[in-house]
Amino acid sequence: MAILKVIEVLSSSDKSWEDAAQQGLSKASKSVKHIKSAYVQNQSVTTTDNGKIKEFRVNLKISFEVE
Repeated sequence: MAILKVIEVLSSSDKSWEDAAQQGLSKASKSVKHIKSAYVQNQSVTTTDNGKIKEFRVNLKISFEVE
């Protein structure tokens, strides 16, 4: 029987939500082994003064197997 643990990661990108999720997952995988899945719980953006999107943000829930 496998036991999984879930951590929460906040990540951002100036390109897209997909890129923000990929960056968060890539960074987490440097210190967390046996990652099984990632769930995007929340998405948000920050804006510039003239109403343009400045930054895409995601809140990821990453699950991994405990050894």
